[in-house]
Amino acid sequence: MPDNPLVRLLNPSSIATVGAGNNPLKMGTMHALSILKDGYEGTFYPVHPREETILGRRAYHSVADLPEAPDLAFLVVPAPEVARLLEEFGKKGTPSAIIITAGFGELGEEGRRMQKRLNDISAEYGIRFLGPNCMGIINSEISLNTTVMPYTGAPGSLGFASQSGTYVTQSIPYLGKKGIRFSKAISVGNSANIDITDALEYLGGDGQTKAISLYIEGLRDVPRFIDTARKITPHKPVLAQYVGGSGAGARSSLSHTGSMAAPDHLYEGLFRQAGIIRVNSIEELYHYGNMLAVQPPLRGKRIGVFTNSGGPGSAMANALERGGLEVPEFSKELQEAMRPLMPPHAPSGNPVDMTFSMDVEVLSSRLPEMVIESGEVDGVVIHGVMRSGYVKSYYEHIQDFLNGAPVEALLAGMPDTTEKNISIMRYGKPVAISSFFDRDDDYMAAYEDNGIPVFDSPEKTAGAMVAMHRHREIRERKPYAPVPVPVPPAEALRLVAEARERGQGNLDEHGSKLFLKSWGLPVTDEIIVSSEEEAAAAADRAGYPLVLKASAADILHKTGKGLIYLNLKSRDEAVASFRKIREAAGAPVPVIAYRMVEGDRELVAGVVRAPGFGPSVMFGLGGIFTEALGDMVFRPAPLSLADAEEMIHDIRSVKLLGPFRGMAEVNRGSLALLLHRLSLIPLAHPEIAEIDVNPVIIEGPEPVAVDALVVFAD
Repeated sequence: MPDNPLVRLLNPSSIATVGAGNNPLKMGTMHALSILKDGYEGTFYPVHPREETILGRRAYHSVADLPEAPDLAFLVVPAPEVARLLEEFGKKGTPSAIIITAGFGELGEEGRRMQKRLNDISAEYGIRFLGPNCMGIINSEISLNTTVMPYTGAPGSLGFASQSGTYVTQSIPYLGKKGIRFSKAISVGNSANIDITDALEYLGGDGQTKAISLYIEGLRDVPRFIDTARKITPHKPVLAQYVGGSGAGARSSLSHTGSMAAPDHLYEGLFRQAGIIRVNSIEELYHYGNMLAVQPPLRGKRIGVFTNSGGPGSAMANALERGGLEVPEFSKELQEAMRPLMPPHAPSGNPVDMTFSMDVEVLSSRLPEMVIESGEVDGVVIHGVMRSGYVKSYYEHIQDFLNGAPVEALLAGMPDTTEKNISIMRYGKPVAISSFFDRDDDYMAAYEDNGIPVFDSPEKTAGAMVAMHRHREIRERKPYAPVPVPVPPAEALRLVAEARERGQGNLDEHGSKLFLKSWGLPVTDEIIVSSEEEAAAAADRAGYPLVLKASAADILHKTGKGLIYLNLKSRDEAVASFRKIREAAGAPVPVIAYRMVEGDRELVAGVVRAPGFGPSVMFGLGGIFTEALGDMVFRPAPLSLADAEEMIHDIRSVKLLGPFRGMAEVNRGSLALLLHRLSLIPLAHPEIAEIDVNPVIIEGPEPVAVDALVVFAD
C-alpha cells in the first residue's frame, strides 16, 4: 500500500493546474473552481502563459516559474501539449499528475503512440499519472474535489473507481439526493499509467473506505486484478459493473477509454473467483455499494420483513428468498408478544403486515426492535415509514378542513419519531428501508443522514440485503492460497514437440488424452490398432463393451461421419467396425480401441483463451447438447481446489452431481482435482490455445475423460 501511487496523488499538499483561466464556462476553470471552493486547504498554483491572476490567485507563466515542485499537476490542455508539460513537471520534481485531456489511446494508433510517450516520461522522471481522458478525483477526507461538479457533502465511506468520468461527476447531485457519500472517488480514464487495479488496491487499504464499487469496461492485467481483489474481498466488500461483454459494449469501451473487453461469461467467472459482487446497473453499483459501506455486516440468513401494505411485503419476501436468504416464520411466543401492538387482522408471522396502520412508531421501531431482540432475525427490511412526504401529498385534499393552517402547522402537531426510527441501528444488524418517498420526506432524510439506506422499491431493498448476503458468503470462503504452476511433465513436452515438428495444429485424440494423462487427468486406457487382426486382439484385451474411433490430427469431429462405433460386444463387431471406419475415412487412419465408459451423466471441461484476458477454464453439462443447453461456467486459470469446488457448484444442473435416480453421488473431490490440474496446463504451456474435454463421463462416482482435443496457438 505505501508504494501505491494513489497514496500521494490523492493527498497532495499543493496542486498546480494548467488549463484553468478566468472563464467559468471553460472546463479547466470548472475543475479549478472545485479545488478552490469545496474546502481543499492546500496550496493552489495556477499556471497560465498570459494571465497574471487566475480566479483571484497569482498565476505563473510556466512550470519553471513555480516557487516549488507541486505535489500534484493537473492538466486540462490540448493533447499535443500534454507530453511537454508532463515532462516539465517531471523535471521540476512533481511526483503525481492528473491528465484530463482526451485524444490518446482511445483514438487509434497515433493516440496510442502519444500515450506511450506519456509513460516514457513517467518512467524517466518518476511522475505517476491518472488518465488521460479522465475526470479527476474526490478525497472527501481532505475536502479535495478535482471534478467539474461541486462536492460539498460530509465525508462518506463508499470508495468508487471508474473507467467512466461521468460516474464520478454528473452523478454527484443524484448521489447527494440519495444520501450516498464517497470516501474517495477515482476516475482512471484510459488507465495508461495508474489503472483500476491500483485504485482497487488503494481503496482496499484505505481506512475511511468501508466498501468499494468499480465501473469496469475492460482489464489489461487480469491476474494482477484477481490477486489484488482476493486480498481485499474477504475483509471489505467489492462490487463491480462490467459493460464490455456484448459486441456493442466492447466497441464502445474501446472507443471510450481504449479498454480491451472480453466476453461477459469470462468476467462473470473472474468476479466470482475474486470474491467480487457483480451488479447489473450503475444504480445498483451506487446503492448496494452504499448499503455495504454504511451498514454492519450480515451474520446470518434470516430476514425480518415489516410493512404497512401486503404487496411490498410479499415482493420483498419473494426477492429475499430468490436471492438465497430466509424469511422464517416467527415463533408463536414472539407473535403473541407482538400481537397487542398490531391491528387484530394484521399478519404477524413474517412478513409482518400492519395494513396501512398510521402508527409509524410501531412499524419503524417497536416491532422491529422486538423481533431483533428475540434473536430470530439477522437483518430487517421495512416498507411504509413516512411522515412529511405523505402529509404534503395529502394536504391538498384536507386543507379545506384546516381553516387555512399551513402544512407546516399540521406537521408540528404530529408526533416525530425520528430518534426512535434511527435508534434501531444500535443492535448492530443491517437495516434497509423501502419507500416511494424520497428526501422530501423528513423520515427518509433522517434515515439516509444516519447511515440507513432508503430504496425506491421493495425489490431493490431486498436486493441490497441479498448483496449483504453475498458478501457474507465471500467472508466465509476457504482462505485463498496461491496456486503454484509446476514444470510441465516430460511426456507432455515430448507430445507437443513431436506434433509441432510434424506441422500439426493440434494433437489427435489419442495424443490429447496421453497429454492430459501426463498431467494427472483421468482418461480412457487406449490401444492403437492399424489392422483388422489388431482390432480383434485389442477387443479381447480392452474388454467389452468396446469403443473404436478414428484418431488423426485432421479429424476434429467424428459424430455422424462413420468414424466412431460404440457398444461393440464381440471380436466380429470390432473387425467390422474397424473396416467401416477405414472406409469412411478414405485413408488408413489410426484407430483407437478402449473399453466403453458407462455412465448416464456427461460433463464438459476445457481451456479457452480470449485476447487481452488470458486463459480460462470451462466446466458444465457436456455431451452432444453442450452448446444447446449452455449450462457452463468459466474461471480464470489457475484454479485452487476451492475455486474448482465453487465452480462445480455454480452450474445450473448441479443437482445431477448428487445421488440422482439410482446413480451414485459424483466424487466432487475427483472432479475438482481434474479442473485444478486442467487449469495449470495453459500457464505451463503458453503454446496451447485451447483444450476441449467432452464428454467427461461419470462412471460410478468417478469422472473419466472419453474424448479430448488439444489445440496449439498460431
